[in-house]
Amino acid sequence: MSTWLLSCNPKKFDLEGHRRDGEVLSSWTVARYVGDVAAGDEFVLWVGGPNAGVVAYGRFTGAAEYGQPELRYWAGDPGPRHFVPLVVDKWLDLRVPKGRLAGDPRMAAATILRQPFAGSPHRLTDEEWLAVHEAIEVSEGADLAWDLNPGDEIRRVELHARFGGSSQNGISTCGPTDNILIFTAASSGHQHGYYDTWNEDGTFHYTGEGQTGSQRMVRGNKAILEHRETGKRLRLFDGARGTVRYLGEWTLDAEEPYTEDEAPPSGGGDLRKVIRFHLVPVKATITAPEVEIGQDYVAPDETVAPAPATPSAPDPDLVGRNLSTHRRLQNLLAAEAQRRGFAALSPDVSDPDFDLAWRDDEGRLTVCEVKSLTPANEARQLRAGLGQVLDYQDQLSERAPEASAVLWVEREPSEQRWVNLCRRVGVTLAWPGEEESAFHGDKDELKTPSRETS
Repeated sequence: MSTWLLSCNPKKFDLEGHRRDGEVLSSWTVARYVGDVAAGDEFVLWVGGPNAGVVAYGRFTGAAEYGQPELRYWAGDPGPRHFVPLVVDKWLDLRVPKGRLAGDPRMAAATILRQPFAGSPHRLTDEEWLAVHEAIEVSEGADLAWDLNPGDEIRRVELHARFGGSSQNGISTCGPTDNILIFTAASSGHQHGYYDTWNEDGTFHYTGEGQTGSQRMVRGNKAILEHRETGKRLRLFDGARGTVRYLGEWTLDAEEPYTEDEAPPSGGGDLRKVIRFHLVPVKATITAPEVEIGQDYVAPDETVAPAPATPSAPDPDLVGRNLSTHRRLQNLLAAEAQRRGFAALSPDVSDPDFDLAWRDDEGRLTVCEVKSLTPANEARQLRAGLGQVLDYQDQLSERAPEASAVLWVEREPSEQRWVNLCRRVGVTLAWPGEEESAFHGDKDELKTPSRETS
């Protein structure tokens, strides 16, 4: 039995399109060793290009035959060819990169490295075959050099000292190791237009890098998009500075790896395009319900002077004149919570993007949305704030079944109906001067359910 390497030039044959369309790979063209390939021979499939490497392995099911290829995925008409029938045993989740094989002395004489444009197949010696399969085992199995488990905490400076990469970036590609470290921090991300979200199915949407202007598929964003092709593992961390928590290994959704959305830039201004990567957990990754709600409160900067508000912004309270007022209200309320002995919280990576929450000494949670108010935007802001805080309360319902909800606004609304409306749906509407209602509930609100159900 012989062992082979089949090569694919992506400029000539669209293998990605072939797979994307759900086609089954059942044969491959061969230009050499036509009389030598036989049923039972094993092969690996190599794709050339900038991210060259091994993408699959399998076995031949017969001898080579002659015929005309189906042209749909060819860049031109290659004419009649010899084909060897085959079965793919496994498409690799992570490509075995060329660099990993080129660094193995057993591959020094391999023709795929010395003569990469030679026609398929390339015959592999026993040593070369062993080297390739050991590299595949590394790609498919656990990374023995990675010793962090989901939930482990580590100082970021130590993390980079051990695995490489820059400590300044939210997406950090590690040259010395096959890892891409990505960092998410809900408490500060929205200030830069980063709205990372957990989804009910356990997936995670991660906003790409670039704080101003429309984000482009370059640098760290490109590294995430191509992580399979480069053989890099995506490692997600909760937090951006100091001590961070490892949330496991992730991969891109194969069918929809990313979408484009709109968000304000850092400091406010016109909406710009952002990239939202769709991440899927691998193996024992921590998912949202397993993570404690909130982290120690992080006070946003009140001195930011943003550009004028954009009418189509996702939340008008986070841009324009309202931003500094919003942050001042939020920080004052957090300080009052702490003065009263409550633990003030900012959202963690696993939480919805609430403004503020607090927990009493018995562990009871209150989640809060803060809104600035002007005569021109009062109804819109109250409407939006009520919807947001109810959404946050609902998202946290499994992890905090008895969480209270507070809508904290800049001043008393001009219409009493807003207080009554919030009360009917179990939300406390309060403003400066009504702190007692916010922290200890509205006595009238407590009477409402029994009155309605009696």
